[in-house]
Amino acid sequence: MTCCSGLHAHIFHWLESHPVLAILTTLIIIYNVHSWLYPDPIMRLPCPRGGSLFGGHLYDACNTARSPFFHQRCIQELGRNIRIRGLFPWEQRLLPLDPVTLAHIMKNTSIYEKPYSSRRFIQGIIGSGMLATEGHVHRRQRRVATPAFSKQNMRALVPVVFNKGEELKDRWMGLIQEQSNNKTGIRLDVCHWVSRATFDVIGMSGFDYSFNAIQNEENELFNAYRDMFEIAISQPRMFRSLVSTHVPIYDRLFPDKTVLVVRKGREVIDRMARQIIQERKELIREGEETGGKFEGRDLLSLLLKSNAATDLPPDERISDEDIFHNINTFMFVGTDSTSLGITWTLLFLAKYPLIQNQLRAELRNMPHPENLGDEAVSAHYQKLAEAPLLDKVCRESLRLAPPLHSSLRVTTQDDALPVSKGEDIHIRKGTLVHVPVEAINLDREIWGEDAWKFSPDRWDNLPESVTSLPSIFAYANMMSFSAGPRSCIGQRFALIEMKTFLYILITNFVFSQTEEKVVKSNVVLTRPYLSGKFKEGTQCPLIVAPYVPEEAM
Repeated sequence: MTCCSGLHAHIFHWLESHPVLAILTTLIIIYNVHSWLYPDPIMRLPCPRGGSLFGGHLYDACNTARSPFFHQRCIQELGRNIRIRGLFPWEQRLLPLDPVTLAHIMKNTSIYEKPYSSRRFIQGIIGSGMLATEGHVHRRQRRVATPAFSKQNMRALVPVVFNKGEELKDRWMGLIQEQSNNKTGIRLDVCHWVSRATFDVIGMSGFDYSFNAIQNEENELFNAYRDMFEIAISQPRMFRSLVSTHVPIYDRLFPDKTVLVVRKGREVIDRMARQIIQERKELIREGEETGGKFEGRDLLSLLLKSNAATDLPPDERISDEDIFHNINTFMFVGTDSTSLGITWTLLFLAKYPLIQNQLRAELRNMPHPENLGDEAVSAHYQKLAEAPLLDKVCRESLRLAPPLHSSLRVTTQDDALPVSKGEDIHIRKGTLVHVPVEAINLDREIWGEDAWKFSPDRWDNLPESVTSLPSIFAYANMMSFSAGPRSCIGQRFALIEMKTFLYILITNFVFSQTEEKVVKSNVVLTRPYLSGKFKEGTQCPLIVAPYVPEEAM
């Protein structure tokens, strides 16, 4: 008894001296006891070897340098529906690598929602727009926004995109002439410059506002958005983000530089964006009172008109607050994800100069519009949208570098998941589901042994394993624009931007790699960084030279 008492005393003394370890030990014991008494069905699924105590298998599943190998090994050794460990030792996640299972998850959005932590992070940056809401609130916001993103309305914005592409071309030509007398190329961070151009595009097409970002970076609203996106998103702090997401008061009590930048940016955006919304509402109201019709074609005007439509029940309308949050959402998605798509495509073409030359030949064989008027540019884009190699290049780039690497869902009720082979998988309410966007796009058993290679010609003869994928995958049998009811509402506009910018840039410039190594990193979106220079932020430097036809040489 004395020995036992001494041992107990020693244990209690150790626990008092190590409170954090004591709490963790207690939680692990509680978890193990609970798991023994109430076994989770997900525990029946196979789990890959390895993983760390904290972070589990996420380093392998989310790190772009490792995830293709990890997913492929899991499929070969364990099957297509497996269990992985998450952030904490007790956190188990379903990893569905079966397209049938994944289609079910993406289709049933009322059962599989973004978890609180994901929504809280998004809301902290861009508010409660369509990216951060669930259930009835999301359906109401999407219903109001859908008419604004119709095919007709998106095509009406083509001239805005085309003119900004031409402005970017002229700006680059000017930089080349200043630095190299127009004979040789210069090093340009194409990610930075394309981002400035897409800011201009979404400013004009989103709410008829000129950032003038291609020419300079002095606009107050542009700097507020840019600083928020660059500092808060592309330079995250994992531990602090985790704490502040679950303990919101932490950032208010202990703000760091990033918190202060985001706070200042949101104050600027709040003031200026709300003013723009009220001015636009006044213009629409004046048009109605005078019997005229306000012809604004920007997304904000279209959103306000859709929200005021007579056939929309009052309880289905959205508030000015909702409109404000969704304008912020359009800004983030319309600049960040689209600019990254264009950047990755330019990098792939720099790596594969033969394909770049073939694409340039196709595009230069298309007659340039006689003028930059709306009708001429819109007619030109009709032909551009059908250019076969350009379409294949865009598809292949979005397949290899989808804007979103992976996502997370949580079940709101018990469910039975269908599978390609075998019996349904039963999971219970509260189960976390890791949605592997990139894994489906790079699956060698689906796309072939060359699935990790940039090969636009694959789209001429897709294997049955691709064509038989569930039709719910929104774009070209892929997850690049998500899938199901929550697929990207701006997909059409994103492709208009990609194809227009690529047409203008590829026909006027030659792109080649620098000696610096550009790597992919999963930081909210799939971003380019220089190897070993992560703290310098997102960048993708390329050598950009004017294209000179052979007959002119």
